[in-house]
Amino acid sequence: MLDLFYLQNNLMLALSLALFVCKAVAFVDAATRPAALFVAAGKQTKPFWLLILGLATAVHMVMWSPIGILNIIGTVAAFVYLADARPAMKALRR
Repeated sequence: MLDLFYLQNNLMLALSLALFVCKAVAFVDAATRPAALFVAAGKQTKPFWLLILGLATAVHMVMWSPIGILNIIGTVAAFVYLADARPAMKALRR
């Protein structure tokens, strides 16, 4: 018999893990790019992104629930970096 709470817990765990990986990938990507590339792309500076993404990743490690307000803010920041800043810097790299 399928327990509803078992399914909900596993879904929340999978969602939380996926969002943590997203934040960690964004942080590592920002850390490996040259600082001048951020300015050349017209985006925020490298220290800004490292601070925001680092805090988002650290908060997610402490508060594992993806529904918390701080985790939602961190997720939005990681999505903005991955959808806006990263492609702009990749376009300049070519």
